[in-house]
Amino acid sequence: MIEDKLLDYLKEPKTEKEIFSHFQVDGPMRKEVRKLLNKLEDQGRLSRTKKDRYQCLEDDHWIKGEFQGNQKGFGFVLPIDQDLEDIYIDRADTAGALDQDQVLVKMVDEKSRRGQVVRILSRGRKKLVGTFDRSKKDFGFVRPDDHHYSRDIYIGKKQVNGAKDGEKVVVEIISWPDNDRKPEGKILEILGHKNDPQVEILAIAKEMDIPMDFSKKTLKYAREVQEEVDPRDCQGRLDLRGEKIFTIDGADSKDFDDAISIEKIDKGYRLGVHIADVAHYVKEGRAIDKDAYTRGNSVYLLSKVIPMLPKELSNGICSLNPHVDRLCLSVIMDVDLKGRVKKHKICESVIQSKARLVYDDVSDYLDYGKTHPSFAGLEEDLDHAFALAKILQEKRHKRGAINFDMEEREIKLDENERVLSISIAQRRWANKLIEEFMILCNETVAEHYYWMKVPFLYRIHQEPDKEKLLGLNQIMRPFGYRLNQVEDIQPGKIQDLLESVQGKIEYPLIEMLVLRSLKKAKYSPIMEGHFGLASRFYSHFTSPIRRYSDLQIHRIIKDDLHGLLNMDRINHYEGILDEVALHVSATEKLAVEAERRVEDVKIAGYMEDHLGEEFDGMVSGITGNGVFVQLENTVEGYMGYESMEDHFTFDENRYIALAKNGRKFYLGMKLRIRVESVEREKGHVNFSLVGDPFGEKKDQKDK
Repeated sequence: MIEDKLLDYLKEPKTEKEIFSHFQVDGPMRKEVRKLLNKLEDQGRLSRTKKDRYQCLEDDHWIKGEFQGNQKGFGFVLPIDQDLEDIYIDRADTAGALDQDQVLVKMVDEKSRRGQVVRILSRGRKKLVGTFDRSKKDFGFVRPDDHHYSRDIYIGKKQVNGAKDGEKVVVEIISWPDNDRKPEGKILEILGHKNDPQVEILAIAKEMDIPMDFSKKTLKYAREVQEEVDPRDCQGRLDLRGEKIFTIDGADSKDFDDAISIEKIDKGYRLGVHIADVAHYVKEGRAIDKDAYTRGNSVYLLSKVIPMLPKELSNGICSLNPHVDRLCLSVIMDVDLKGRVKKHKICESVIQSKARLVYDDVSDYLDYGKTHPSFAGLEEDLDHAFALAKILQEKRHKRGAINFDMEEREIKLDENERVLSISIAQRRWANKLIEEFMILCNETVAEHYYWMKVPFLYRIHQEPDKEKLLGLNQIMRPFGYRLNQVEDIQPGKIQDLLESVQGKIEYPLIEMLVLRSLKKAKYSPIMEGHFGLASRFYSHFTSPIRRYSDLQIHRIIKDDLHGLLNMDRINHYEGILDEVALHVSATEKLAVEAERRVEDVKIAGYMEDHLGEEFDGMVSGITGNGVFVQLENTVEGYMGYESMEDHFTFDENRYIALAKNGRKFYLGMKLRIRVESVEREKGHVNFSLVGDPFGEKKDQKDK
C-alpha cells in the first residue's frame, strides 16, 4: 500500500519536495499526496518538524496513549499498547494536555520511563463540573472538581451566564491551553451552591457524564404507556395469577423486577422465579431502547436514583406491584434435595403478586419466628424457601464458590441529604435467600441457551492472574497465610483460605485483599464461566428494569419462545453482542465509580463535623507516601509520612512502612487517630497519629 511505502520512506525526516521527487509525484497527484500526508498527521502516524519536514512516528521512540493528569501539574500517559509501562510526563512537558486527552509521546529517558508530549491527537472531555470563583471584575475562574485537572478554567465576561461566586457549574472548554496559558470556557449550567448537600450528588453525576434526561420521544412514550396490562397481551401466556407469588425487597424499594413462588414436591421443591417482561414494553431500536442502552443500567447514588427507564415503566407497568396483573418471563425449576435442577421451564407468563414483603420482616420470621401481617398465609412458603436456600448455599459451598461476606456500609441521610449516620449494614437471611434463588435462575437460563448454541450474553468472571495471587501471598505472609497452587488456582482454594481466617481479627482485611486480587466480572458473548461463583454457566437475567444486559437476553429468549430465532435474527444478535457486552460492562464500571464517589464526598462532609475528634482504626493500605486507616464504621482516611516524626520507607517485599529506628506500619495494625482535615469536594479525609502505637509491639508482625 502507498501508506506503508510512504511511512517506510519517512523513517528519516523528509521535505515535501523530497517526497514528491522520490515517488515521482507531479501535477494533480500532488494534491492527493498532500491529503494523505495530512490524514496520516491527524492520525498521529506522521509528525511535521519545525523545519517543515515529515517524519514517521511508528517506532519505539514514539508512543500513543491517554494522558492522565494530576492536580500538581505533572501526569502519566497510559500507552495504547497495554504491554508497555506508563510514561511519566513532567509539568513542563505536557504541551497543554489535559486529563483523558489522546496524545503522542516522545520517550526522553527509557530507563526512568520519562516522556514528552509532542502532539495532542484528540481532546478528551470538553465539559467539566467545578466551582465558580468570581473576580471583583467581570470575569472569573472555574476550579474543576476532578483532581486530575491542575488548571483553573478562565471564564470571560460574556461567558459567565449569571453564575455567582461559590456556585457549582457545568463548564465547556472553548479554547484549549498550552504550557503557559489556561484553558478558557463558558458556563453552560448552574447546579447550585457548593455547600448545598443536594447539589453534591447532582454535581458528581454531571461530572461523570451520567445521562440525566430522557429524550422527548421517550418521555412521550412513557406518558402514554398503559397503566394496566392489556387483557389481549395475556393471551398465549402461562396464567399464574392464581399462584402464591410474592416479592421480597428493601423497605424503600419502588421497582420490583423479581418475584418468587415455591411449593414442596416429591423429593424436592418447585421454585418459580418470575421476572418483569420489560422487553414487551421496550422494543429494540425505539427511542426508549436507545436511552436505556445509553444508560446501560440504573445508578443508585444514595438518596438519588438515575433510572435506566422512566418511572412510568420502572415503578409502574413493569414493576411487579402487589394485587395487579403483570407480564413476566418465568423460570420454573424442579430442584431436588441436593440443590440440582432436575427439570425446568422458561416461558412467558402473567402473574399477580399476592404480597410485597420486606427483607427485615422476613428475616425476623426466619431467624426468630416473628410473624408480620404482610405475609399472613405465606408462612409455609417462606419455610420452604428457607429450607431450599440453605440447600443451595451448601451446594455452592461444596463446589468451591467464594463466599464474600464483606461488611457493607450503610449511610443514612436526613431530609436535606446530610449524613445522619454511617454504620455496617446487616446482611440477613432474607437477602441471602433471594440471592440464592436469583443465582440458580441465572445459571439455569445461561446453561439452557448455551446448549442451544444461539447468540447470548453471559456474565463472566475470569480466573485471577498468577502475578496478582503471588502478590497476595506476599502481602499475607506476615499474617501467616498463603495460597498454594496459584498456577492453576481453583475458587475452592480461595474459599478455604477465607474460612481459615473466619472469626479472626484480621478477617475483614484478608477478605478485602483477596477481593482486590481477583478480576472484575464483566459481560461477554462468549461463555467463560464465573470463577467466584464456581459456575460453569452464568448470565444476568433477573433485573431487566435496571440492567440492559438482562433486557438484551430477554429479547433473545422471547424470539426463541415465539419461534422467531431464524438465521436473520441470529446474524443480527451475533453482529451486536460484542458491542453490547463492552458497553454495558463500561456503564456498570461508571455506575460503581459514581456510587463510590458520592459516598466518599458524603462521608467527607460527615467527618467535617468530627474535626479534632479521636477514633480507633486499623491500617488498611500502605503506599510510598503514607498509610490508609479504616475506622470501625468503615470510614477510611489517609496519613502522610510527612506528618510524622520518623521518616518511613515502603518495603514492597514485606508490605510494611519501615523507619530507621525499627518502627513500622503493617496491614491490620491498630491505631488511635485524630481527624485532622477534610477535602470535601474530593472526598478525602486526612488523619493524624495520636500517641505512640509502636512501643514494645514494634516487632510483632515482622515475621
